[in-house]
Amino acid sequence: MEQSGHFPGEQPAYVAVDWGTSSFRLWLVGENGGILGERRSGEGMTTAAKIGFAEVLQSHLDALSAPDGLRVIVCGMAGARQGWVEAGYIDTPTSLSVILTGAVSVPGQSRDVRILPGLAQRTKETPDVMRGEETQLLGSIAADAKGEQIVCMPGTHSKWVRVVDGHVTGFSTFMTGELFDVITKHSILSAAVAGAADMPADSATFESAIKAAFAKPALATNLLFTARAGQLLHGLTSAGAQALISGTLIGAEIAGGLSAIDKGATITLVASGRLQALYEDAFRTLSLTYTTVDADAAVRRGLSAAAQAIWPNNERKS
Repeated sequence: MEQSGHFPGEQPAYVAVDWGTSSFRLWLVGENGGILGERRSGEGMTTAAKIGFAEVLQSHLDALSAPDGLRVIVCGMAGARQGWVEAGYIDTPTSLSVILTGAVSVPGQSRDVRILPGLAQRTKETPDVMRGEETQLLGSIAADAKGEQIVCMPGTHSKWVRVVDGHVTGFSTFMTGELFDVITKHSILSAAVAGAADMPADSATFESAIKAAFAKPALATNLLFTARAGQLLHGLTSAGAQALISGTLIGAEIAGGLSAIDKGATITLVASGRLQALYEDAFRTLSLTYTTVDADAAVRRGLSAAAQAIWPNNERKS
């Protein structure tokens, strides 16, 4: 949805932005929390660094006829070292409430623009970072939540986060999406998946691969090669090969994500679209208990929580 011009009834209160490496999402939020306008583009950090972050933001605000002086809360790669202004990292373990108030102001702007920090796990054995996903986390789990929560946020770099009594105690990144892209486009297995897009998905092979990789994640690279061997020896289709590769990577990820916790723990899946369908299928196949939170809704709720913490009176700067 894109809306511009006049705003009858609910008036704009602030702007929420999720600025990724290759994507840009903006929501114009009303005084009562309604979405008055939305913009999406491919002007992520990589493009904005060339054009100018302020220029990209202003172009989308102009397209929605957003009032001058409207405050802006931003999460994601705009706060990276190579982004607009470095927002740094908050070290874990940390409470979710600390993320809410750790935003950095962007200097030299006519409006109040704040960028949320990322999270860092600084242990030498398992160093890790996230930027952007912390805001989805804020929108998925209440800051005062009790007990243990396991949050899975699939993507190019999937995140598995453990939250105990509203504190992030640790997290792990799995390069599942990126590895799938590299393997299916730049490895010997690229030929195995040629034409898969024109065929129906092979759910049975996907689920079988999930089970195999989850049971024996140490064999993941061996299991991946069976996509080629299966075609040569057993007539595996290109759709089957793609499903096998996807299932192997996701199954190994889930095994890793659950390796340090109780296998019976409830998982909160933060996803949407195709990834949501794949991971829900995987969790059902493994008989894992889970609940799903829409990824777009989660990031909007997280940005909203941050805006309310930073600007509690919610008055527009004039």
